[in-house]
Amino acid sequence: MKRAVVIGSGFGGLAAAVRLRALGYEVQVLEAGSQLGGRARVTERDGFRFDMGPTVITAPYLFDELFQRLGRRREDYVTFVPVDPFYRVKFPDGGHFDYVGEEERLLAEIRRIEPRDVDGYLRLARHAQRILEVGYTRLADQPCSHLSDMLRIVPDLLKLEGHRSVYGLVASYLRDERLRQVFSFEPLLVGGNPMRAPAIYLLIHWLERKWGVHYALGGTGAIVEGLRRLLVESQVELRLGAPVERIDVFNGRARGIHLRDGQYVPADVVVSNADPTLVYSQMLDPSVLRWGTAELAKRRRHSSSLFVSYFGTRRRYPETRHHTILLGPRYRELIEDICQRRVLASDFSLYLHAPGRSDPTMAPEGHDAFYVLSPVPNLASGTRWEEVAEDYQRAIFEVLEQRELPGLREALVTSFSIDPRYFEQSLGSYQGAAFGLEPMLGQSAYFRYHN
Repeated sequence: MKRAVVIGSGFGGLAAAVRLRALGYEVQVLEAGSQLGGRARVTERDGFRFDMGPTVITAPYLFDELFQRLGRRREDYVTFVPVDPFYRVKFPDGGHFDYVGEEERLLAEIRRIEPRDVDGYLRLARHAQRILEVGYTRLADQPCSHLSDMLRIVPDLLKLEGHRSVYGLVASYLRDERLRQVFSFEPLLVGGNPMRAPAIYLLIHWLERKWGVHYALGGTGAIVEGLRRLLVESQVELRLGAPVERIDVFNGRARGIHLRDGQYVPADVVVSNADPTLVYSQMLDPSVLRWGTAELAKRRRHSSSLFVSYFGTRRRYPETRHHTILLGPRYRELIEDICQRRVLASDFSLYLHAPGRSDPTMAPEGHDAFYVLSPVPNLASGTRWEEVAEDYQRAIFEVLEQRELPGLREALVTSFSIDPRYFEQSLGSYQGAAFGLEPMLGQSAYFRYHN
């Protein structure tokens, strides 16, 4: 039996382990941390359970397929429930927009904001659907190892104006600035700047419309636990506290890894789910790479980062939706501050996650668990988080109390926060970037890292 080693136990690493096992490999997963999940790890404090990372599931069938690969049913391991509305977007003037999947309800929301944009949205949605058919159905699962792999679809992408920015394409269909923001913010979910991310990322909109937005009962950690059970039942070895120092390459092929403690693990296949910039700049001998690859990796443009506060309250807030986006007074200018100028602005837009709307077990009875997320520049900004983190969290709580959670500070039971330092030190992300490379045309498909 051939042997495969997977570095990192985030969703990508666990999924790779499932697929390799289904192909007949003996598989070992090596995780540097003390628990599985990578960004999707879980923390419990004072009776509250907090998902530390992603919470939005947009294509449940992909998880179903993983379990089916090993002859199991996903439903026997983890339960997904739909979220409705997908997001409630709240504007600075006190108004709001419920982004939902059902077209008639969605059109009614648009009509309430700007009746003249209903027809424009229908045309935008058809455009997003066509982009999905090209950019997702035909490209997402392709390795793009050769330029020709990408060039085959370039004519279709040009016809679909995939070279334009997401915001630019949305603005060409919609008049109202509030609706432009509602339908262009989604690249921020993957660390992109809507003013620069290519319009191919508009496929996220139709991905959500097509398959909905879902949540795992028990939190995202329940998915990690379900995959852990699946792998253990399938005789996959999972090792925690096993940081990899170097990947061994012989005659152009990865042949094993060296652990930080000096142990060598041979393998026929090595799959790394670690941060790719870290892999190419530190975990591979420069002699096995094309000239300059290691230095070029550091010069690539990396995504923004995040400041996230996790907190629990002794009271519940039933009016708050599962996913709430609180837009600040600036949109384009704030995003430019974060992604381009790399300065920490004094204002912010926030994403508030309230899992208790779908799953009350995330908090003690009568209590509520939350996290609030603010996009911020990565560590290339030079922000001294050891000096500003406490004040930044205080400012966020003040805004939450004014706009969404009255009496928040009096109701707090527990709270803590993470910032770009966490992504660099705990997750090994270069520059503390929360999403790896910034999603932009020159770093997509063929222009991403190659094997």
